[in-house]
Amino acid sequence: MFWDKAAKFYDLFEKVYNGKVYKKLGAVAAQSVGKDDSVLECACGTGAISKIVANACKKLTATDLSEEMLKRARKKCKKLSNVEFAVADILHLDYEDNSFDKVIAGNVIHLLDDPIGALRELERVCRPGGKLIIPTYINMLKNGKTGFFVSKIDKAGASMKRHFTYESYKEFFTEAGYSEVEFGLIEGKMPCAVAVITKTGECAEAVTNEQTE
Repeated sequence: MFWDKAAKFYDLFEKVYNGKVYKKLGAVAAQSVGKDDSVLECACGTGAISKIVANACKKLTATDLSEEMLKRARKKCKKLSNVEFAVADILHLDYEDNSFDKVIAGNVIHLLDDPIGALRELERVCRPGGKLIIPTYINMLKNGKTGFFVSKIDKAGASMKRHFTYESYKEFFTEAGYSEVEFGLIEGKMPCAVAVITKTGECAEAVTNEQTE
């Protein structure tokens, strides 16, 4: 798996190339979390966001598809007693409906073959009234091209399925049927757009289906 191989270099990318963005991203995610919340984090990577969010919530369940990423995340969070880690597929989460107060999936939507399916799964495990926090890299320039660094990552095997601008990221959620969304942008070498979705009592998939009937 590419991400198992990339795990040993990922912290270098976070700290040296895009450190300011990651630090701000962790703070932004934590702002949406309450001290009594049970939080699920998908695609936690090496735990850059995890350790910040864990200090803001009651319990954090941090998951990733890569065991090598999780090994490094465990080391970062070893002093935190309210964090548990598990291997998990964002498209097939082994958690019951309405299990978490907040659900975070950072910098993963652009990598997925089925990003809409992932959103539905994240929404399923979030309780009504809870929030989905979905930060994703803005990896397309205004001229319609990808940046030099992004193109290198693609060639290395990261296999980015979508290249977003800030505006196209907003459009992505609208087209997916989500209306209760707040957006923010974290500027940096590789900017990050943040979407915060409030889960209403009605699933976005159901709304979309009703509109097409």
